[in-house]
Amino acid sequence: MDLSPQPPVLHWLHQAFATTRPIKRHQVPLPSKEKNMSSTTSSSNHAGTGTVGIIGAGAIGQAMATRLVAAGIDVILSNSRGPESLAPVVDALGPRSRAGTRQEAASADIVFVSVNWSRLEEALGDIDWNGRVLIDANNPVLLPGYRLAELGGRNSSQVLTKLAPGARVVKGFNTLLASVLASDPQQAGGRRVVFLSGDDREAKDLVASLADRLGFATIDLGSLEVGGALQQFPGGPLPALNLVKIG
Repeated sequence: MDLSPQPPVLHWLHQAFATTRPIKRHQVPLPSKEKNMSSTTSSSNHAGTGTVGIIGAGAIGQAMATRLVAAGIDVILSNSRGPESLAPVVDALGPRSRAGTRQEAASADIVFVSVNWSRLEEALGDIDWNGRVLIDANNPVLLPGYRLAELGGRNSSQVLTKLAPGARVVKGFNTLLASVLASDPQQAGGRRVVFLSGDDREAKDLVASLADRLGFATIDLGSLEVGGALQQFPGGPLPALNLVKIG
């Protein structure tokens, strides 16, 4: 399937680059790169400043964890099989990562979710999402066959918001292949682009600043209704598009 955007979308992207808003870096509760924060397994570190929780330890979740620890940010990684199953993963990631339950990951400053679509409701259940910033990196793909899930006339992010009531949802990081997401975003004299959409301005600023901290450039696609549809795989024109912003 050809995932390349058609000419009208390319024109739209050109306009988006030209009108990108400045990032409000001061809003993000993340430690500076120079700050040497030791990793600990005490409860005080579970939801401490500068922690990102990841629900879903597949290829995308591990790729995001790789970029986070490389930027000096603590990570709580979780999956459906329990913390013990993630021991080899966190060992490879290093001391800034640890395994936890879904609830522990959801207690972090920002929560990143990427799971199989068929297990999304289970992954988000039994968690108080009220006020939490949730990065939606999911795609509504059913296997086998990479079929589009039934979404009832909505896009996948609109469905997710109903499954995580009260969450401040930002769609992002779902359009890059795992191997690309895991690699250094500073390429060819520029920065790899991630697309963001969301209905909560402050939450989107927080995620944009996190992306900046990781070395990415961002393009704001607007609301979940509009931007979420552009980012969605299958169906949208942006998945697998690997752009680098120069300058």
